[in-house]
Amino acid sequence: MDKINMEIKIIEALQTVYDPELPANIYDLGLVYSIDISDTGYVNIKMTLTAPGCPVAGEIIMDVDSKVRNVEGVSDVNVMLTFDPPWNRDMMTEEAKLELGFL
Repeated sequence: MDKINMEIKIIEALQTVYDPELPANIYDLGLVYSIDISDTGYVNIKMTLTAPGCPVAGEIIMDVDSKVRNVEGVSDVNVMLTFDPPWNRDMMTEEAKLELGFL
């Protein structure tokens, strides 16, 4: 599978991971900052959380790791958590803003 199709499949997988505090997926919330895919299928994901003290941070990261690993062509996954820049509502997709009543 080429990198473009693999990235689409990874995004689809990320859209099945939900923040338990907000009824929207982490991708549409804007929590995923980057997805880098090597030629060997090694995937680096840089992401954040809605708040640094998120009590389910470990669960979200494990869910991301598990779901991305199941994407065809992925050989390994590294999920890197960052709080720079800090997340804010402007990072959400229009769909997420609408779903959460922010529009």
